Amino acid sequence: MSVLTVFNALHCNEESIIPQLMDKTGYRLVRDGEVADRAGKMSGISPERISRAFSAKTSLFNPFTHEKERSVAYLRQAMADILAEGDMIVTGFCCHFIPASISHVLRVCLIADMAYRVKLAQSQGLEKDPLKAIYRSDEDKTAWVQQMTGKKDPWDPTLYDIIIPTDKIGAQESMQLVVRNLHTDVLAPTEASRAALADFQLQARILVALTLEGHEVTVTVKEGAVTLTIEKNVLMLNRLEQELKEIVGKIDGVRSVDTEIGKNFHQADIYRKLDFQAPARVLLVDDEREFVQTLSERLLLRDMGSAVAYDGESALEMLREDEPDVMILDLKMPGIDGMEVLRQVKASQPEIEVIILTGHGNESDREICMQLGAFAYLQKPVDIDILSETMKKANEKITLRRQQQQGS
Repeated sequence: MSVLTVFNALHCNEESIIPQLMDKTGYRLVRDGEVADRAGKMSGISPERISRAFSAKTSLFNPFTHEKERSVAYLRQAMADILAEGDMIVTGFCCHFIPASISHVLRVCLIADMAYRVKLAQSQGLEKDPLKAIYRSDEDKTAWVQQMTGKKDPWDPTLYDIIIPTDKIGAQESMQLVVRNLHTDVLAPTEASRAALADFQLQARILVALTLEGHEVTVTVKEGAVTLTIEKNVLMLNRLEQELKEIVGKIDGVRSVDTEIGKNFHQADIYRKLDFQAPARVLLVDDEREFVQTLSERLLLRDMGSAVAYDGESALEMLREDEPDVMILDLKMPGIDGMEVLRQVKASQPEIEVIILTGHGNESDREICMQLGAFAYLQKPVDIDILSETMKKANEKITLRRQQQQGS
């Protein structure tokens, strides 16, 4: 039932050490991809989008969608469920979900100095620019460990039982060091450790339930007793506390639910329940800056979050970095016009629903846009209620398509 976790910096000889550990222990390997696949099945979010949670770079749309927070909640639940199976080697980001209170886990870190890592990468020929790849990987792991543990250094010795400098210790010796420590009485599952695992599983289910209802609070669990910590100020605290207790109290395994306010409660940031039904990954593309900024603000009042691009080139560049669900697109713009943007979007990312919103189009333009795959064609000035309703219909189409894909 013991578990081994291996968290490593990129290019620290992990490709040699981990297979040797598998051969010697007989343990199965659990990678981030397996956890993401299971999280995807639970959530209806694709594993690819779930895995974006591991990146230090957050989506432009995340302040409105909170998809990263939902992905993390499902990843944590998937990891908690997998962990109960025991006899495994867990590698990657998901290692840091596992709380220190679960004592039958041996936590190993593989690290090496930069010169060794670059030289090893060059010998393998896997990247054009090894140093850039290493820095990017370290950035992701630093951000993740800080989010999970509060530690700014992902290689902080307090996070691990063993830290192995792989530039100084070979693969076989590293494997032997880990196995010697793995097969000790200290790592035998105890009643307290099993109870901690049960608490971890319950905490994970609670966080998913709260996230689905649009709530963000800190959750701690001790033998089924749940404490919810509210970190942001709220105008009607008693009502929020009652709602949180009702959600959590229905979950199997919960013995009691208490609420408390956190150290940041009295700051100016106001608690706001999230609405996941309204479109939140919206890209507004229009060269009329004042108009598009005002439109973005008016949509936000209707719980529709949006990012803004002021020309076609910027919009296409943003699409290469971050995919919206809905695009509101003007036709007449300097440089690449809206018609060409629509053509390129539908050729490369046809799942994006594009709503044309223009003050310069005609019937011929409307016909061409609809033939190219636009969801709707609207004229300026537009009634904000009509635009909002059109966006909601586009979002419903996207949601239905994803549900069908999940079911197939």
